[in-house]
Amino acid sequence: MNKFEAHILVVDDDDGIRNLVKKYLNENNFLVTTANNAEDAEEKVEVIKFDLIVLDIMMPGESGLDFISKNKDKYNTPVILLTAKGEASERVEGLEVGADDYLPKPFEPKELTLRIRNILNKTKSKNIKRVIEFDNIRIDLNKFIIHKDDKEFKINNTEKIILEKMINSPGETFSRNYIGNLINIDKERSVDVIITRLRKKIELDPKNPKYLQTIRGTGYVLWIE
Repeated sequence: MNKFEAHILVVDDDDGIRNLVKKYLNENNFLVTTANNAEDAEEKVEVIKFDLIVLDIMMPGESGLDFISKNKDKYNTPVILLTAKGEASERVEGLEVGADDYLPKPFEPKELTLRIRNILNKTKSKNIKRVIEFDNIRIDLNKFIIHKDDKEFKINNTEKIILEKMINSPGETFSRNYIGNLINIDKERSVDVIITRLRKKIELDPKNPKYLQTIRGTGYVLWIE
């Protein structure tokens, strides 16, 4: 499993706010890079692909609004604006130039975290793969069907949830406990049964799986790349 949920860039000229946000997001499983002005932020986005940017509007030199206008289309990264109270016109302008959300100062770090997760979840849902082909297999999660050679296998919603997670994280190992929580099953043996059932639908030789493999003592992984 990945250690961090996402990589966040925090841009603010206020050292106190910047450090507070970094500390809180780190504690909530986010990897954080900071920048103290727009120019510094531009240098970082040139070399790092961030999942989301937390951006102050009012900064010395180039403003947060200028930064969005110059970079939003280039990098297509979600942005949350930090604004001072009473900056209604700038909040509106920020949304017009491409910001995804805004949060007035002072703010609760917990609310910022919830807003970040809300945007990331929406972004992920847009990018989720639901149809994939590899070798002689086609998995269509929209239709709840797996095609293998000239055979067709139906999958239920539980199998769909597991496959959707694995298809969108190929090569990533998922523990039995994680899969159980994903499908609301608390018995690891039940997870094993579902995986065995999926292998029969995906694998040419379910007893010697090529794609849906067991990582001994750890969990399961789907190899499709």
